[in-house]
Amino acid sequence: MQTHPFLLKIRSILSYRLFTNLLFVLLGIIVFGVLYGNVKPKTLDINLYEEAPTTIRAPKKFVDDEATEKKREEAKAEVANVYTTKEGAVDNSISLLRSLIESVKEVKAETKDEETEDLKPSPGADINEQLKLLKGKLPKDKDNNVTNGLNDSVLKTLLEAPEEDLDRLETIVSTQLKVIMENGVKEDELKEARFNLEQRITSYSFKGDLTTAAVALGNVALEPTQYYDAEKTDELKKLAEVNVQKVEIIEGGVIVQDGDLITPKVYSILKSMGMVENTFSFKPYIGLALFVLVIISSLYYFFYTLEVTEERKQNYLILTSIVFVISLLIMKIVGLIDQMEINDIAFILPAAFTGMILRILLNERIAMMMIFILSACSSIVFHHQFSGSIDIEIAIYTLFSGVSGILFLVSRNQRSNILRAGIYVALVNILILAFLVLLSGTSYSNSEYVYYLVFALVSGIGSSILTIGFLPFFEAGFGILSSMRLVELSSPTQPLLKKLLTDAPGTYHHSVMVANLAESACESIGANGLLARVGCYYHDVGKSKRPHFFIENQLNMENPHDRVSPETSRDVIISHASDGADMLRKHKLPKEIVDIAEQHHGTTLLKYFYYKAKEQGKDVKEEDYRYPGPKPQTREAAIISIADSVEAAVRSKTSPTQGEIQQLVHSIVQDRLQDGQFNECDISLKQLETVKRSLCETLNGIFHPRIEYPELKAKGEEA
Repeated sequence: MQTHPFLLKIRSILSYRLFTNLLFVLLGIIVFGVLYGNVKPKTLDINLYEEAPTTIRAPKKFVDDEATEKKREEAKAEVANVYTTKEGAVDNSISLLRSLIESVKEVKAETKDEETEDLKPSPGADINEQLKLLKGKLPKDKDNNVTNGLNDSVLKTLLEAPEEDLDRLETIVSTQLKVIMENGVKEDELKEARFNLEQRITSYSFKGDLTTAAVALGNVALEPTQYYDAEKTDELKKLAEVNVQKVEIIEGGVIVQDGDLITPKVYSILKSMGMVENTFSFKPYIGLALFVLVIISSLYYFFYTLEVTEERKQNYLILTSIVFVISLLIMKIVGLIDQMEINDIAFILPAAFTGMILRILLNERIAMMMIFILSACSSIVFHHQFSGSIDIEIAIYTLFSGVSGILFLVSRNQRSNILRAGIYVALVNILILAFLVLLSGTSYSNSEYVYYLVFALVSGIGSSILTIGFLPFFEAGFGILSSMRLVELSSPTQPLLKKLLTDAPGTYHHSVMVANLAESACESIGANGLLARVGCYYHDVGKSKRPHFFIENQLNMENPHDRVSPETSRDVIISHASDGADMLRKHKLPKEIVDIAEQHHGTTLLKYFYYKAKEQGKDVKEEDYRYPGPKPQTREAAIISIADSVEAAVRSKTSPTQGEIQQLVHSIVQDRLQDGQFNECDISLKQLETVKRSLCETLNGIFHPRIEYPELKAKGEEA
């Protein structure tokens, strides 16, 4: 990846940390600005007692506290009072009645005995004396119910009544008392029970004022059989209150239908949801700011832990930010279309575009992270009606569509693979939409199902088309060497490769052989095998400038080095690296290819001409016969430098054995190690051993012994 000249100029002014922090701040401001309109509070222009201009739905779940409280009060009111039955209440009342009658009889008997003893009535034995004696015998209670309920008139009537009438009175009152009390008499129904008892008693005929006395006795004896239990009643009321479900309006639920009247209750609900007031609130903006902070913090941590050079890290960040912003703008455009009341057209969003293009240009980790971030953003962009609500369905759709785009893009070497991945993404979109539609339980028409199918197909295939369309711009703008770009560069129709094949066919064949060796070796240690192959095709392109000075192109001709001095030969041979790099730059090939051409010889010594000059007795310095470098900076360049020397050395042998090949590979690697050619790249000794094994295996396959067939052998002998 190359750095744009404008960015290089900025970097020369600002430090790495300051430049990176400014990028994150700028990205945060852009994201906040793009999502600002989607969290800005929206209110309805609506008043009390007007008709609703449209069907208004709840943007979020709402609890109607007023209706809930009213429902709770109704539930509490429906709870009946709890009464506790008093055991033995009937027997107690009958016993009280009997004791009162017995007291009357006793007083009458006592006064009668006194009259009998005196043979004539005593003045003190009159009714008043009996009344006094009777009052003394009446039972006492804390409320004086008996004494208050039986006045002097009633007591005198009872004292004057014959004993048989008292017995009849007792029988009737006790019977009616028992009937009423056995049916249950609640504490707060005592008045009604007394009235009922009075009606029953008065239905019988008594002599004189005994009816009044019987009613009075019944009222005194009557007591409640069931007493109000406040504690248990309160428990039941609380239980009923707890069991009342809250009155809720679910998200998307209808608050008022189109054309219905805006009643005070409806208006109160709309007001509680913030749908009718124009009062400014910072809450949505604070929420959006926190959301943006989480996104930027995640990106910062991700790129902070990315194990690449600072320059490449910044390039990755800039590229990721541009793709992110483009994706947000596409999302906003689809969001504007969504407001045209085309049902669920948001599902036409090319959600897989971001993941696919970042997968091609950078790597899977960055692509996957950005898909998660964009899924969260889509839930805000495509929310419905009012701030505060998010669309979970579109977030799920975006997430699965984006992830599938990354997973299905297994091979990135041809643009047709992107289109194939888009078709697979479309199939995944169809499945996700089917899941969302069926899960909702809503009935849809056949035409709506067709719309969903079209949306899913357009989303998947549109993602691949956008990826193919944007890819050349990113590759050109950032000098990105994608797999597809490498495949295109490997075509023999490329101008430089055609020139190499025409002017230096031996070098071209050598480059192809080195490419086979380097690709296998790179893949064995996890390096970029395709980059190594394409780099090998171009690494010796500088030889096409003076092809006959290189032995692989000297077919049936005199070696020109025999006619020139070692210094001239040195300059010609060494210059092929810099000449090749200049040619590659002139044809605007990627920096990685140019670097390989410059670095594939490192600073190695041109031994043949160095020793030739010494043999001629010249005073030469070793550094004058070394390549200018730089030394290999990457594993790919290091492996190509080994493969280049190994291929030339093995090709110089006639029918080399496996042992000879192994010895040649080992000696070349050791020579490069001792010469410090790998000091500036991140290849390890363990990886070098793996590279050596891979090179030996490939060379053994190329130079394996051939069988001489009998027929050919016989013809050879005859000849």
